[in-house]
Amino acid sequence: MNLNKHFLGYSNTPILWNSNRIEDLDQLMLSFIDCDPRRFSIDYGQMRLGKIIEQFVFIQLESHQSIQLIAKNLQVIQDKITLGELDCVFKYLEEYIHLEIVFKFYLYDDELGSTEIGNWVGPNQKDSFKFKLEKLKNKQLPILNHPKTEEILSGLSIHSKDISSKVLFKAQLFIPKHLDGKVFESINNDCIIGYYIGMAEFNKQNDCEFFMPNKLDWLIEPHIEVQWHTHKAFAPYLELEINQSRSPLCWIKKPDGILEKIFIVFWR
Repeated sequence: MNLNKHFLGYSNTPILWNSNRIEDLDQLMLSFIDCDPRRFSIDYGQMRLGKIIEQFVFIQLESHQSIQLIAKNLQVIQDKITLGELDCVFKYLEEYIHLEIVFKFYLYDDELGSTEIGNWVGPNQKDSFKFKLEKLKNKQLPILNHPKTEEILSGLSIHSKDISSKVLFKAQLFIPKHLDGKVFESINNDCIIGYYIGMAEFNKQNDCEFFMPNKLDWLIEPHIEVQWHTHKAFAPYLELEINQSRSPLCWIKKPDGILEKIFIVFWR
């Protein structure tokens, strides 16, 4: 695993909205200095991508001169039942902040409905921006005010009433080709980094080469130092994913040498 490439892919990914609030959620608007992730111990092991992202955020918080990181992955357990978890609690200057960390890959499906927020979905359409916003508002952030959370925080000499909740919500976004150039009103358009196609469009790209990175490498920028496959050689690997209703992220190398990050979806 290339820690630097993964960290760079994370840190270069913009936040999903630039204003302080969207649907009553406060985005963390902090500038972080460049830091070397190799100074910190990260054991990839069996970590999922979301947990690795959390570690990267903790690295940035711990490297910030004005931040004191108080708690990480603080589980709220009552009667042996896990009620929820606070991703982290930190003190910035004189302010205590409960932060929920989100990193998503969303695709814009303009056939779903009439609202922008409602049309951003996960690659397999099992997740959506709208669903995540509702989960944050109704479940993840309110756990701060649970009596059991207050009991745990009091052991750290702080109280929930003195803590404000924010999110660090980053995303890499992909749109259909026919919407290239569209300006979206609800999100940070800098998050749009690629496009997605269906199998019919893939079959027209027979002069290109392809590579399918593993899930952890979804973070990083395409580069040439991988085993590229011709369209014909790549097709069986892709069909295996599509036939199992999975939409893989792929790298595509055009005949002119241009590299792009795309999704190939089973539902288009």
